[in-house]
Amino acid sequence: MKILAEGPITTHKYIEWWGRMINDNISRPSQGNNQTTGKHPRDVPSELEIIMQDFERRNLELEKKIEQMEEEKMNLRVDMDVHKLETEKLRNRKNEIEGDLDSLKTDYKKLRFSMRTAGLGKTSE
Repeated sequence: MKILAEGPITTHKYIEWWGRMINDNISRPSQGNNQTTGKHPRDVPSELEIIMQDFERRNLELEKKIEQMEEEKMNLRVDMDVHKLETEKLRNRKNEIEGDLDSLKTDYKKLRFSMRTAGLGKTSE
């Protein structure tokens, strides 16, 4: 009987496969699977094939995550551009309002000067 050494390279599928093995590729049903395997031996994947399948599966998962992150990045850039435009509009509006305020202050000073010159605004005694 062969001995299985667990390490970082063994996977759950590999451990299950190894647990079904008895005497060089003669399989027996696992405890979770009560079906008989038949008279013909199954093709048993090698450790390298199992590792490659795991690698391919993980690679597909990572590619999906990358696509999602790129889409999110694009959405964030669009949001950032929208916020920049809104900020610029608000700055322009603020500058317009400050200009109007300065104009009102100037007009107020002129009006006060005119009133003083004309003698208006004084109380009658």
